[in-house]
Amino acid sequence: MTSARSTSNAPTSAPSPTSAPASNRPRPHAGADLPGPRGPATPYRMTVTTALPHADAIALADEQLASWLKREGCDEPPSALRTRPGQAGEAPAAPGPAERLRLGDRVLLDRDHGPLRGGPGAGHYDRRRLRTPAPHGTQQLTLTVATGAGGPTWVRLEAETHSTGSGVRTPCRVPVPELARTLLPLLDATDGPAAVHLAPRVITADQVDTLIDELCDPERRLPIVVASVPVNLPPDRWAEDVVGPLCHQLPGLATAYVLDPAARTGFNVALEYHTVYGGAVRTYLPEVDPASRYDGARHPVLARGRIEQDPRRAAGLLAREPRRLAADQPLPPSLAAVPVLRVPAPQLRRPVGPAVDPDADPAGRTAVGPTATPPGTDRAAVRAELAALAHEEQQDRAEQQARADELERVRRTLRLERRDHRERGQGREGRDARDTREGRPRSGARALTGRHCTAPNGGPSAGQHLAGRPAGRRGKPETFTELMARLGEFPLLTFTGDQKSALALDGLQRTGAGWARLAWDGLTALQEYAEAAVRGAAGGDFKQWCEHTPEGCHRFPPRKAVRGESRTVFSHAKWKRERMLPVPECVDTSRRAFMGAHLRIGGGRTAPRLHYLDDCSGSGRIYVGYIGLHLTNTRTN
Repeated sequence: MTSARSTSNAPTSAPSPTSAPASNRPRPHAGADLPGPRGPATPYRMTVTTALPHADAIALADEQLASWLKREGCDEPPSALRTRPGQAGEAPAAPGPAERLRLGDRVLLDRDHGPLRGGPGAGHYDRRRLRTPAPHGTQQLTLTVATGAGGPTWVRLEAETHSTGSGVRTPCRVPVPELARTLLPLLDATDGPAAVHLAPRVITADQVDTLIDELCDPERRLPIVVASVPVNLPPDRWAEDVVGPLCHQLPGLATAYVLDPAARTGFNVALEYHTVYGGAVRTYLPEVDPASRYDGARHPVLARGRIEQDPRRAAGLLAREPRRLAADQPLPPSLAAVPVLRVPAPQLRRPVGPAVDPDADPAGRTAVGPTATPPGTDRAAVRAELAALAHEEQQDRAEQQARADELERVRRTLRLERRDHRERGQGREGRDARDTREGRPRSGARALTGRHCTAPNGGPSAGQHLAGRPAGRRGKPETFTELMARLGEFPLLTFTGDQKSALALDGLQRTGAGWARLAWDGLTALQEYAEAAVRGAAGGDFKQWCEHTPEGCHRFPPRKAVRGESRTVFSHAKWKRERMLPVPECVDTSRRAFMGAHLRIGGGRTAPRLHYLDDCSGSGRIYVGYIGLHLTNTRTN
């Protein structure tokens, strides 16, 4: 059996001379001379999805892992022969102890598979855990592929260092594993609907809308790094010489883009509070709210001067926030349902010669036969192996405990959420029962105990919206023509604006954009919020309702619910006048009210919006004054 080469101790990669300038290469450190604080290195954690079937994804991972082990001089692991879940109609067997393979000196590979927790049909998983020697400790790489029932295939790769003592100086972070760099392009990895790339991609002007939609996507988990190009410098050269080495520590942790000059202009006009320019690099965390000035402070900027002053340190600073986010984010349900790894009990390997008792006579009188190994050597080897097995068992117990603690935290969080939702539901039922006993109307009818209003311009009155939902029309509308015809399905919403602006969107709506469906989702959420608000049970405004949507209610993305317009819009007379929209006289005697609150029902240049006025505390209604293209502001000029 061969052993791992001492030049590389784990499936991790360091920047090569061809991929980074000399000033950006990590300097080699030796053992106790490593700089930085004492303690464990920050682990690497990658969580992505793949469109590949589960069996193909784990087969690719096994192939790449075996290839790396072979290059490192270790024994190639045998194929994991078993019936894949779903073959021949068979369900996966219950998870048992992991298969442990010794592939070299202190090189261990554990493999297990089985069903996810949650009962039959919950899904299945495959897991690989590789341990290799490292200076003053052990490098550990864990790959998990999990597929839930009817869900995507999740791939999680974790790399960490276990040091032998707390006083050992270690690098501040675990490098990006080589397996991550090879697997990402093979898996066609995605984060939500967006692809996860290894290297930064240059964005042109016609791709800005797609990038903005990706930034605002509610399913996004990974940060997005957007780099600008200094004036009079070619984008390709800047991306290759500066941005590429700067993002060398980001594969699997973030997606990087470079804006060319034309794209930078359009990008900064569309995101007035989240701009990036002058060679700076900005990290956009999930849940970007382009209309919020305060949200802009949440996304850190790395200035050009700091990048050029010390590229190596700048690369570390850029990777710090993605690393933190990867460590703090909760696991997706499929990965959280993976059980704790169970390893077999440690056993001594069978000796080649006759068995020797380590406590036998030092003179070696127990050795028999001419091929017997010297007794002193046998005792030392057996004791060394016992110590190694004890250390492995201690590591296994510590990791099992850590995994069990993590699962307990997830279960506790879920229990608290279920209890909160249950208490909300019980409180709502209790209030409705009390209203019934006291003879008060419930739900939408209770809203009409306030002021009854007639909409201006001959619009429908509040009472006309009490008609129940048509029994045969439960799907979401595909066009705004259908949406406007079905507004009567929302008893507590009154449309007071001009339908022409909404109907005009049908001619502009791109195929698959789903503006009408998204607007319908927003109206549905507004109706449910209004029903709770008139009873005093909403717990805040509509934005807070979206952030903490009760169980059983329609969820509208919080990033698409905007409380108000910017100060620039409010102080601009013409722009403010555009948002002074019709309301009943009982709301305002001028029959006009400023509707700064709006829903974002599209992105890009057309940027449709739905403006509304929340008057649940007064007339008990929400007035929708405008559905159409983005009204004038700094981005539409």
